[in-house]
Amino acid sequence: MKIALTKKLLSGVVALPLLFSGAVMAQVNKSEAYVVDDRGVVARNSANLGNLCWHTIDWMPAKATYECEPDLVPKKVAAAPARAPAPVAAPAPAPAPAPMPSKMHFSADELFDFDKAILKHSSSRDRLEEFAAGLKILSYDSVNVIGYTDRIGSEEYNKRLSLRRAEAVKSHLVTHGVPAGKIRVEGRGKADPVTGGKCKVGKQTKALIACLQPDRRVIVEVDGTRETK
Repeated sequence: MKIALTKKLLSGVVALPLLFSGAVMAQVNKSEAYVVDDRGVVARNSANLGNLCWHTIDWMPAKATYECEPDLVPKKVAAAPARAPAPVAAPAPAPAPAPMPSKMHFSADELFDFDKAILKHSSSRDRLEEFAAGLKILSYDSVNVIGYTDRIGSEEYNKRLSLRRAEAVKSHLVTHGVPAGKIRVEGRGKADPVTGGKCKVGKQTKALIACLQPDRRVIVEVDGTRETK
């Protein structure tokens, strides 16, 4: 089973996004709106990235909680006690832990300099390291790292470049504790462009390179994820 996860900020979606220190949520269906760990605690990214809650693909404003989205949800004010309080109902059982977020997209331009396959220091690299840390507490079968390029250049060259970049991401994950035997790499070159026919065919101009940026990407995908016990 493969499940896509995106991390949504107030201004839009951050792709992966694919990290795992907890904070208690309000009584909502956390497994639908937010990623939670095996204790049922909401997963957050690190303090230097804002300590933000991680959304599942089913998150929507109607499912937001004050603890995670204070700008979206007004803080609840305790109501005055009733004259004859109703019997206290038994607490609802805690929801089952949410599955591990299974796919993160990284901009190759953010991870690598142009025409290079050496990871550079960036916010995407920080998220990649948090992703590796989160895998330590979850069950999974394998991790797939897939590199892509834009359409500029020959097919053979782009395949080699995308594979070298996928190998670099694998090495970084191994350095941060992901078993090398569970990581599969693949370089698909210019295949499956995200931009489709959006960018006009023409000479290699700065405008064309900028338009094709979404095609230059690396996908890290956890395969066979299952809920933790």
